[in-house]
Amino acid sequence: MKAFVIKAGSSSLEGLQSTDLPMPEAGPGQILVKIKAAALNYRDLAVPMGVYIGGPVPVDLVPLSDGVGEVVALGEGISRFKLGDRVAGTFFRQCINEIPNPTAHAALGAGSTPGVLAEYVVFNADDAVAVPAHLSDAQAATLPCAGLTAWNALMEAGHPLQAGQTVLLLGTGGVSLQALLLAKAAGAQVIITSSSAEKLERAKELGADMTLNYKDIPEWDQEVMRLTAGHGADVVVEVGGAGTVARSMRALAQGGKVSLIGVLTREGDTSPHTLMLKAGSLHGIFVGNRRMFENMNKAITINKLEPFIDKSFSLDETVAAYGYLHSQKHFGKVVISL
Repeated sequence: MKAFVIKAGSSSLEGLQSTDLPMPEAGPGQILVKIKAAALNYRDLAVPMGVYIGGPVPVDLVPLSDGVGEVVALGEGISRFKLGDRVAGTFFRQCINEIPNPTAHAALGAGSTPGVLAEYVVFNADDAVAVPAHLSDAQAATLPCAGLTAWNALMEAGHPLQAGQTVLLLGTGGVSLQALLLAKAAGAQVIITSSSAEKLERAKELGADMTLNYKDIPEWDQEVMRLTAGHGADVVVEVGGAGTVARSMRALAQGGKVSLIGVLTREGDTSPHTLMLKAGSLHGIFVGNRRMFENMNKAITINKLEPFIDKSFSLDETVAAYGYLHSQKHFGKVVISL
């Protein structure tokens, strides 16, 4: 079968190569899935470059955590799924209701745990979920990492987002745009930031209530307070890291929460003093567990939400898909269709 692998020890995108692999088989407790679409995340750039958690991959590795496909074979003892079901694998293996822990739960497409960028993939049945029926394969493929991260940040960590509250989203990447859809469905007001006027206009079309160009307004935390008449953001989806978290805390409402996701910047003021003054909280978010995934899928189904796809590539165009994500020209998710 056709697949892509990251060569052992890879430290650049040149380590991403097309290959043929033996056809996998479903053993006891497993399902064989014909992959229809896979989605890229920021961490998928870090893995072939050798800078993801654990350093360079120790073995030739099939990449990507996010994929959706059709169940085409069942191992012994399977009751959760039937042939023909559309499923996605969970980001973490054997993480049903536990707090996600990257040192205890293997994550697809990194280290020595194969991912989904292949024509066929085997999942343990406990490490898969049915996807919302109204979504295309490409849309459903965006859920396991970016979608679930956004859901956890808004609805699981600390206190769940409430209707009428204000959410601040940093940037227009995959997590932020997934969070935009979920926050609007929950009845929240959304402020979103970008350095691109064009991307901000597109975010408005997707439902953002207010936009903020941080290139034009570098003190954007003050602008958030102004836009909210001094209230601030009840939830901040923080994807920037150390370089932006201080402003995120200053933009927070009294009793609000910062959901810390990103590490795009490594240097900056990380003093928690502002949280004390605002009776706020800071939550580390590392995707989520299967229970959260299933809860999110119910909400997506009820509200008929549709994740935004920026651009789709074929399997043969995988290297180009990685390059497009690396260019940062994307708005929303980049998908590979098989």
